[in-house]
Amino acid sequence: MRARTLSLLILVLGALALAACGAAAPAATSSSSGPKTLTQLSVTDLNAKLTAGESLFLLDVRTPEEFTQDGHVAQATLIPLDQLDSRLAELPSDQPIACICRSGNRSTTACNDLLARGYDVTNVTGGMNAWKAAGLPVAAP
Repeated sequence: MRARTLSLLILVLGALALAACGAAAPAATSSSSGPKTLTQLSVTDLNAKLTAGESLFLLDVRTPEEFTQDGHVAQATLIPLDQLDSRLAELPSDQPIACICRSGNRSTTACNDLLARGYDVTNVTGGMNAWKAAGLPVAAP
């Protein structure tokens, strides 16, 4: 009986390990140069790029309420995630796009969608939560 319980425990732990590995895998899409993986950008690196005036389009995919009530990065353009498909014409095709949201989940979804469409995108790790935690400037409405 003990061997059976141990075997079942090993099987369950193995299944959990496999599920965790699959969930942690980065999103990928194919391109002419091979699979392209979603890259991440820390908030401190984003701030450095913006401060240096690098060519970068900062896309905030939160709701209008979050954008105004919780504040935003001054250079950000708001296009809520649920409007992204209908507002693609507002995105530049000639410069990189960094996507930000509250915590990084919606921006990851936006990035994966834009990667599949051929855009040069990166996800801002931790979103506005990380931006604020780092003490970086937040613009109010």
